[in-house]
Amino acid sequence: MTRVHDMGGRFGDGPVNPESEDAPVFAEDWHARALAVTLAAGSLGQWNIDISRHARERLSPKDYTRFSYYEKWISALADLLVESGVLTEEDLRGEADGGEHALANRVLKAEAVAGVLASGGPADRPSNVPVEFEIGQEVVTARPAANRLVDGGHTRLPIYAAGARGRILMVHGTHVLPDSSAHRLGEAPEPLYAVAFPASELWANPEHPQDEVVLDLWQSYLEPA
Repeated sequence: MTRVHDMGGRFGDGPVNPESEDAPVFAEDWHARALAVTLAAGSLGQWNIDISRHARERLSPKDYTRFSYYEKWISALADLLVESGVLTEEDLRGEADGGEHALANRVLKAEAVAGVLASGGPADRPSNVPVEFEIGQEVVTARPAANRLVDGGHTRLPIYAAGARGRILMVHGTHVLPDSSAHRLGEAPEPLYAVAFPASELWANPEHPQDEVVLDLWQSYLEPA
Protein backbone atom coordinates (compact mmCIF):
# COMPACT_ATOMS: atom_id res chain seq x y z
CA MET A 1 0.00 0.00 0.00
CA THR A 2 1.45 3.36 -0.97
CA ARG A 3 1.77 6.25 1.47
CA VAL A 4 1.03 9.84 0.54
CA HIS A 5 4.41 11.10 1.72
CA ASP A 6 6.42 8.59 -0.38
CA MET A 7 6.56 10.77 -3.51
CA GLY A 8 10.16 10.30 -4.65
CA GLY A 9 10.46 9.52 -8.35
CA ARG A 10 6.70 9.60 -8.86
CA PHE A 11 5.64 10.29 -12.44
CA GLY A 12 3.49 13.30 -13.21
CA ASP A 13 4.55 15.76 -10.50
CA GLY A 14 6.61 17.86 -12.91
CA PRO A 15 10.26 18.91 -12.75
CA VAL A 16 12.13 19.89 -9.60
CA ASN A 17 12.91 23.60 -9.83
CA PRO A 18 15.68 24.59 -7.40
CA GLU A 19 15.47 28.02 -5.84
CA SER A 20 17.96 30.67 -6.90
CA GLU A 21 21.08 31.13 -4.79
CA ASP A 22 19.88 34.53 -3.56
CA ALA A 23 16.50 33.20 -2.40
CA PRO A 24 15.80 33.84 1.32
CA VAL A 25 16.40 30.96 3.72
CA PHE A 26 12.80 31.25 4.92
CA ALA A 27 10.05 32.40 2.58
CA GLU A 28 7.90 33.55 5.54
CA ASP A 29 8.90 34.77 9.00
CA TRP A 30 6.79 32.09 10.65
CA HIS A 31 8.76 29.36 8.86
CA ALA A 32 11.79 30.21 10.99
CA ARG A 33 9.61 30.12 14.11
CA ALA A 34 8.19 26.73 13.11
CA LEU A 35 11.68 25.31 12.72
CA ALA A 36 12.81 26.83 16.01
CA VAL A 37 9.89 25.53 18.08
CA THR A 38 10.21 22.06 16.51
CA LEU A 39 13.90 21.85 17.42
CA ALA A 40 13.26 23.26 20.89
CA ALA A 41 10.47 20.74 21.55
CA GLY A 42 12.70 17.91 20.32
CA SER A 43 15.27 18.85 22.96
CA LEU A 44 12.77 17.91 25.66
CA GLY A 45 13.75 14.30 25.00
CA GLN A 46 10.24 12.90 24.63
CA TRP A 47 10.77 11.53 21.11
CA ASN A 48 13.52 10.89 18.58
CA ILE A 49 14.01 11.93 14.95
CA ASP A 50 12.38 8.76 13.62
CA ILE A 51 9.27 9.30 15.73
CA SER A 52 9.05 12.89 14.48
CA ARG A 53 9.39 11.81 10.84
CA HIS A 54 6.66 9.23 11.32
CA ALA A 55 4.40 11.89 12.86
CA ARG A 56 4.64 13.90 9.63
CA GLU A 57 3.91 10.79 7.58
CA ARG A 58 0.79 10.15 9.66
CA LEU A 59 -0.85 13.44 8.79
CA SER A 60 -4.09 12.77 6.93
CA PRO A 61 -3.62 12.53 3.13
CA LYS A 62 -5.92 15.52 2.69
CA ASP A 63 -3.81 17.65 5.00
CA TYR A 64 -0.47 16.33 3.74
CA THR A 65 -1.20 17.26 0.14
CA ARG A 66 -2.49 20.77 0.92
CA PHE A 67 -0.04 21.77 3.67
CA SER A 68 3.19 23.58 2.90
CA TYR A 69 6.50 22.19 4.16
CA TYR A 70 6.48 23.98 7.50
CA GLU A 71 2.74 23.50 7.96
CA LYS A 72 3.53 19.77 7.94
CA TRP A 73 6.23 20.33 10.56
CA ILE A 74 4.09 22.36 12.94
CA SER A 75 1.01 20.15 12.56
CA ALA A 76 3.00 17.00 13.27
CA LEU A 77 4.62 18.71 16.26
CA ALA A 78 1.20 19.49 17.72
CA ASP A 79 0.28 15.81 17.38
CA LEU A 80 3.55 14.72 19.04
CA LEU A 81 3.15 17.10 21.96
CA VAL A 82 -0.29 15.72 22.76
CA GLU A 83 0.54 12.05 22.07
CA SER A 84 3.62 12.26 24.30
CA GLY A 85 1.72 13.93 27.13
CA VAL A 86 3.83 17.09 27.00
CA LEU A 87 0.76 19.24 26.34
CA THR A 88 -2.98 18.75 26.15
CA GLU A 89 -5.33 19.94 23.46
CA GLU A 90 -6.48 22.56 25.96
CA ASP A 91 -2.89 23.76 26.28
CA LEU A 92 -2.63 24.16 22.51
CA ARG A 93 -5.83 26.19 22.51
CA GLY A 94 -4.50 28.41 25.31
CA GLU A 95 -7.25 27.25 27.69
CA ALA A 96 -5.18 25.45 30.34
CA ASP A 97 -4.11 26.85 33.71
CA GLY A 98 -0.65 28.38 33.94
CA GLY A 99 2.24 27.25 36.12
CA GLU A 100 5.69 25.82 35.52
CA HIS A 101 5.78 22.76 33.28
CA ALA A 102 7.34 19.53 34.54
CA LEU A 103 9.85 19.66 31.68
CA ALA A 104 10.82 23.30 32.21
CA ASN A 105 14.35 22.30 33.23
CA ARG A 106 14.85 20.76 29.78
CA VAL A 107 14.21 24.00 27.92
CA LEU A 108 16.68 24.77 25.13
CA LYS A 109 18.28 28.12 25.99
CA ALA A 110 19.27 30.51 23.20
CA GLU A 111 22.95 30.34 24.10
CA ALA A 112 22.95 26.54 23.71
CA VAL A 113 21.31 26.39 20.27
CA ALA A 114 24.50 26.68 18.19
CA GLY A 115 26.19 23.88 20.11
CA VAL A 116 23.18 21.59 19.89
CA LEU A 117 22.84 22.12 16.15
CA ALA A 118 26.58 21.60 15.61
CA SER A 119 26.67 18.34 17.56
CA GLY A 120 23.53 16.90 16.00
CA GLY A 121 22.19 13.54 17.11
CA PRO A 122 24.56 10.74 16.05
CA ALA A 123 22.76 7.52 15.16
CA ASP A 124 25.73 5.14 15.00
CA ARG A 125 25.60 2.46 17.69
CA PRO A 126 27.49 -0.74 18.54
CA SER A 127 25.72 -3.86 17.30
CA ASN A 128 26.18 -7.61 17.35
CA VAL A 129 24.52 -7.92 13.92
CA PRO A 130 27.28 -9.03 11.51
CA VAL A 131 27.94 -7.15 8.26
CA GLU A 132 26.63 -9.38 5.44
CA PHE A 133 27.60 -7.39 2.33
CA GLU A 134 30.88 -6.03 1.03
CA ILE A 135 31.76 -3.11 -1.22
CA GLY A 136 31.02 -3.91 -4.87
CA GLN A 137 28.55 -6.71 -4.07
CA GLU A 138 25.22 -6.66 -5.90
CA VAL A 139 22.07 -6.66 -3.82
CA VAL A 140 18.30 -6.48 -4.30
CA THR A 141 15.98 -4.45 -2.11
CA ALA A 142 12.97 -5.92 -0.37
CA ARG A 143 9.58 -5.86 -2.05
CA PRO A 144 7.23 -4.40 -0.99
CA ALA A 145 8.92 -1.42 0.68
CA ALA A 146 7.29 -1.90 4.06
CA ASN A 147 8.06 -1.97 7.75
CA ARG A 148 8.38 -5.64 8.74
CA LEU A 149 7.90 -4.89 12.44
CA VAL A 150 4.79 -2.69 12.43
CA ASP A 151 2.04 -2.98 9.84
CA GLY A 152 1.92 0.32 7.94
CA GLY A 153 4.82 1.65 10.00
CA HIS A 154 7.76 3.91 9.22
CA THR A 155 10.55 2.76 6.90
CA ARG A 156 13.38 4.49 5.03
CA LEU A 157 13.17 2.23 1.97
CA PRO A 158 11.35 4.35 -0.66
CA ILE A 159 8.66 2.73 -2.77
CA TYR A 160 10.40 3.55 -6.05
CA ALA A 161 13.42 1.45 -4.98
CA ALA A 162 11.47 -1.66 -3.93
CA GLY A 163 12.76 -4.79 -5.65
CA ALA A 164 15.56 -2.88 -7.40
CA ARG A 165 19.05 -4.24 -8.06
CA GLY A 166 22.04 -2.17 -6.99
CA ARG A 167 25.60 -2.47 -5.71
CA ILE A 168 27.19 -1.66 -2.37
CA LEU A 169 29.28 1.52 -2.52
CA MET A 170 30.10 1.96 1.15
CA VAL A 171 29.53 0.40 4.56
CA HIS A 172 28.62 3.15 7.04
CA GLY A 173 28.90 1.00 10.16
CA THR A 174 25.96 0.09 12.38
CA HIS A 175 23.14 2.56 12.97
CA VAL A 176 19.75 2.83 14.68
CA LEU A 177 17.06 1.09 12.63
CA PRO A 178 14.27 3.64 11.96
CA ASP A 179 11.66 0.92 11.46
CA SER A 180 12.06 0.02 15.13
CA SER A 181 13.03 3.38 16.62
CA ALA A 182 10.04 5.25 15.13
CA HIS A 183 7.68 3.01 17.11
CA ARG A 184 9.54 3.08 20.45
CA LEU A 185 10.55 -0.58 20.01
CA GLY A 186 14.22 0.06 20.74
CA GLU A 187 17.14 1.16 18.59
CA ALA A 188 17.86 -2.29 17.06
CA PRO A 189 21.08 -1.08 15.34
CA GLU A 190 22.21 -2.93 12.24
CA PRO A 191 24.63 -2.35 9.32
CA LEU A 192 23.87 0.60 7.05
CA TYR A 193 25.06 0.77 3.43
CA ALA A 194 25.29 3.27 0.62
CA VAL A 195 23.76 1.45 -2.36
CA ALA A 196 23.96 2.70 -5.97
CA PHE A 197 21.10 2.00 -8.38
CA PRO A 198 21.13 2.69 -12.15
CA ALA A 199 18.24 4.92 -13.13
CA SER A 200 17.10 2.17 -15.50
CA GLU A 201 16.52 -0.09 -12.45
CA LEU A 202 14.20 2.41 -10.81
CA TRP A 203 12.10 3.80 -13.68
CA ALA A 204 10.79 2.40 -16.95
CA ASN A 205 11.78 5.38 -19.10
CA PRO A 206 14.49 7.42 -17.35
CA GLU A 207 15.77 10.47 -19.18
CA HIS A 208 19.36 9.40 -18.48
CA PRO A 209 19.41 5.59 -18.04
CA GLN A 210 23.07 5.45 -16.93
CA ASP A 211 22.61 7.96 -14.12
CA GLU A 212 22.81 6.49 -10.63
CA VAL A 213 20.82 7.12 -7.48
CA VAL A 214 22.60 6.41 -4.19
CA LEU A 215 20.47 5.46 -1.19
CA ASP A 216 21.50 4.75 2.39
CA LEU A 217 19.76 1.49 3.26
CA TRP A 218 19.74 -0.79 6.29
CA GLN A 219 20.79 -4.42 6.00
CA SER A 220 17.29 -5.79 6.66
CA TYR A 221 16.14 -3.99 3.49
CA LEU A 222 18.60 -5.96 1.34
CA GLU A 223 19.15 -9.44 -0.04
CA PRO A 224 22.03 -10.89 -2.13
CA ALA A 225 21.38 -10.44 -5.86
